[in-house]
Amino acid sequence: MMEENLDQGIPPQAPQAQVDCNTQEKWVMDVESKVPSLESVPVVSLFPEVFPDDLPDIPPEREIDFGIDLLPDTQPISIPPYRMAPAELKELKEQLKDLLNKGFIQLSISLWGALVLFVKKKDGSLRMCIDYRQLNKVTIKNNYPLPGIDDLFDQLQGANFFSKIDLHSGYHQLRVRGCDIPKTAFRTRYGHYEFVVMSFGLTNAPAAFMDLINRFSNCEFCLRSVDFLGHIVSGMGIEVDPKKIDAVKIWPRLLSPTDIRSFLGLADY
Repeated sequence: MMEENLDQGIPPQAPQAQVDCNTQEKWVMDVESKVPSLESVPVVSLFPEVFPDDLPDIPPEREIDFGIDLLPDTQPISIPPYRMAPAELKELKEQLKDLLNKGFIQLSISLWGALVLFVKKKDGSLRMCIDYRQLNKVTIKNNYPLPGIDDLFDQLQGANFFSKIDLHSGYHQLRVRGCDIPKTAFRTRYGHYEFVVMSFGLTNAPAAFMDLINRFSNCEFCLRSVDFLGHIVSGMGIEVDPKKIDAVKIWPRLLSPTDIRSFLGLADY
């Protein structure tokens, strides 16, 4: 999150691409009453290579890879897969094929094996998740500090325009250290696989991700207000997201001591 400074955001290697702040402000005014397509954002149209629809391949080798350091004398843990509904099996097969084609996973002969489960996303689609709880129990924790919400809000004070960028498959942009790839193995009805890139569910993944960075459809540019960590942030200040308090606003009228105790218990929680 940052205040938009488009003049400083242009890469030095592309001086011919100039972003007119007046154009940006006009675009903001034009889209305040409707939902724009991201392709219509001026700065996005100038740098389309930064906003691909998908990650086509594994990330390049970098100085830092994601490592999984285990407690002493830890033995491999393997758990058999559980039964899935037909819809889940169909989604599993498709997502495995996609991950294999991109090189994000590979066939495994590891002694490790985690469960696979699905979580429904806001748009109704299914996200494949690996249950790494057993692996996480024997992993040495990375204590890299995650930023506090108050500190993040302090950084936004005084800003009038906001841009929000969600890295597309952000975790998959970091490789797993070669010797630790077998530890990421998971078992499915369609085979035994392991991750070559960082996967969701690993205990140190958030800390490793924040250490390196201090989807296209979730990017927003030059907004007067923005949804951030459950709050609405604007030049006027910070307020609670109205959607977060809808349940309280529509709460039925309290008619008895039991109703009051129930509501107070919820509010206290």
